Formats: sequence, structure tokens, C-alpha cells
Amino acid sequence: MKQIIGGARPPASPRAAQVTVGEQSDGQRLDNFLIRELKGVPKTHVYRIIRSGEVRLNKGRAAADTRVAAGDVVRLPPVRVAERASQTPGMVAPAREFPVLFEDEHLLAIDKPAGVAVHGGSGVSFGVIEQLRRARPQAKFLELVHRLDRETSGILLVAKRRSALTKLQDQFRERDMGKTYLALVQGVWPAQRKVIDQPLHKYLLADGERRVKVVAKDDPDGMRAVTLVRPCAVIPAQAAIQGLSGGCSLLEVTIKTGRTHQIRVHVASQGHPILGDDKYGDFELNRLLARNGLKRMFLHAWRLQFSHPASLERIELTSPLPAELQKFLDHVRPPA
Repeated sequence: MKQIIGGARPPASPRAAQVTVGEQSDGQRLDNFLIRELKGVPKTHVYRIIRSGEVRLNKGRAAADTRVAAGDVVRLPPVRVAERASQTPGMVAPAREFPVLFEDEHLLAIDKPAGVAVHGGSGVSFGVIEQLRRARPQAKFLELVHRLDRETSGILLVAKRRSALTKLQDQFRERDMGKTYLALVQGVWPAQRKVIDQPLHKYLLADGERRVKVVAKDDPDGMRAVTLVRPCAVIPAQAAIQGLSGGCSLLEVTIKTGRTHQIRVHVASQGHPILGDDKYGDFELNRLLARNGLKRMFLHAWRLQFSHPASLERIELTSPLPAELQKFLDHVRPPA
């Protein structure tokens, strides 16, 4: 049985399926193709079935970054969708626009708020991309170029043409795109610590929630991750902020690789977790900070530099700190 992508999708089955790639998916990476088609399946599982060879492209094994073409046949092994996603098959994403930082006929750059997932799946019924498509029914093509954690705010790129998607994702893969974040971390960051080059490994907790940890350089499951850090300011805590007796540091963090939770895990591994991080942070401190106004993780996708996919002009976009983060930063800074 062959299924043409874009038609009605059959329910999950214990049997493998043969899926034929449609024109609208021509040139897409295999991992992104699968993530979109296997709604509700955790990304960690998608990458696992690719690595294990259970996914076949034209009867052969393929890597996650392989480009699929219209007419290719992809074998999908039997998978189970996330329970919550399978329980809400009829839920429709509400139409929503987001603040626009840049837009032309090729791409859209928006300012994503914290607390909003970029796409549906893994227990989330819908995200930014589904809401944008709902708000723009006339748009023939809208696809995420990259991703941000749900808890992270800031610049998010969306392609409006297949050619733009391919060229922008190529820039990410070839490390030709500059992604810089602002992070407020616990303690005083050493001025000489500028590069973190430590492999990361994704794993699942007993309840199925995804986590990432630093592993040894020779770990076969480790993926190389490189993070550049530049301290902007060391902020001694005011007496009113309990728990921050060692102060905190505002960092500019540029990632040279795009691993899951990379910044959060890398800085936490150095003994300086991001304030408000509910996965890798200081949980007791986070509760104290919430009472002082910080009710989210202090991580913001601040600057993005890339070459325009059509004109090749170098573009630099910036997103100011959201009001709630700026207010907290002003609160902990000592009076001038």
C-alpha cells in the first residue's frame, strides 16, 4: 500500500507503511519530513528509528539529513503516537499572528513568546506554525526553518518557499548562521571561560520526558556540541533577592551547533545554571526567584545573522528582551 502525502492519514497501525513523498515535501530533510508526518511521536524516537535503520528511503538506509525528493518511497515502521495527541485528533489550532521582525515573499521572522511550542506533537496539540497557518489560509507554504524550546523566547524563522527553507537550513547545518542568546545564569561566570566543547546525549526519563546530559568525548552516543560564551555583566545580588548571594551573570551565548537544550545543559554543567530553568536549574532557587518576579527561564534568542536565501544579502535581526525579563534584570541590578 502506498500513501500520497497530503491526503487523509490513516490511524497508527502495528504494520509498517510505505509513504510516497509528495511535491510539497521535495527537498526536505528526512528527519523534518518524518517529524511532520509522524504527529505525536517524540523527536527522540524519530531519530532513533532513523539511526536503527527501521526507516528506509527507496529500500535503503538513510541519514537524518538526507534530502527526500518527490516520488521517493519512505518505509515507516510501526510507531505509537503520544497518548495526549491521540486523544485530541479533532482539535483545531486557533488562528494567531506573532510580532513580525522581518518579512518578504521568501521568509518570515517572528518574535516568539515564552511558553508557546513551535509545533504540535509530544503532548502538544498545536504550536506556532499551526497557528500561523490557520491565521494565513492564503499562504501556500509555511515551514519552520529551525526550532526554539517552548520556554525560550525570541527570533524564530519561518520559510514561505521551499527553496528558502532548503537554503536557510543548509546555512544552519554548515554553521553559516549566527544564533546568539541572552541568558542570566547563577553565580559569577569566569571571564576566561569562552568555549564549551562537550558532547551531549539525549535520553528519556521513566515517565518519557526528554532530557540531555554531557557525556565523555569518546561516548558513542554523544553528539558534538560547541557553545561560545561572552559575559556581558556580573550582577551582585541585592539583599532583597534571597538565594542569589553569589550574584548572577548576564551572558551572550552563541551556539555553533544546534543540539537539543544545548545552552541549558552546557552552562549548567559548568556550575552556572540558567535562572528559572525547570529542567536543569536550581529548583529551590527558582521558587525563590518566582516570588521576586522571575516566573520563566531567563533565556532569549536575541540575535540572528544569516544570508538572505534569494539576494544573499547578509541580514542581522535582533529581538529586545521581553518586558518580564527586562523588569527582573532591572530589579537585581544594583542602583547606579
